[in-house]
This record gives sequence, C-alpha cells and structure tokens, in this order.
Amino acid sequence: MANHPSAKKAARQAIKRRAHNRILNTVLKTAIKKVRVAKNKTDGEPIFKESIKVLDKMASKGIIHKNKAANQKSKLSKFVKTLP
Repeated sequence: MANHPSAKKAARQAIKRRAHNRILNTVLKTAIKKVRVAKNKTDGEPIFKESIKVLDKMASKGIIHKNKAANQKSKLSKFVKTLP
C-alpha cells in the first residue's frame, strides 16, 4: 500500500474513478444490448439513435477510445439496416 500522502490520495481517487467508470460502462453496454435485441426497424432506429448519443458521450469523456466508439456505431448501424 502507498505510504506517501499524495500516493494515498491517488489510490483513493483511483477507487472512486473505477467505481464511476464501471457505472458508465454498464450504461454503455446496456445501450448497445438494447439495439441488438430490437426485432424490427421501427423499434430499432430510435434506440439506435439513443445509443449513438451514449457512445459519443463515453468517447468524449475518455471512457472508451474514439475509434472504438466509431467501430461500435458502424456495427450497430449495419445491424439496424439488416432488420426487417
């Protein structure tokens, strides 16, 4: 464990950041899963638009890399286009 006061503080902050990032990652995964379970285009498109917003927000906050967000958006877009 850390001995220096600044190292102790950094360890405390890391615990808080990890907890916050886990929450945001859960929100992100849920948004993606909602699109994946859509049965048709009329249901899928509005959910897809919401998930795009979530992906962009997470990329801007640094939770995920911007290229990963772009990759996910591309895959979800491709999926929504194939819906009946």
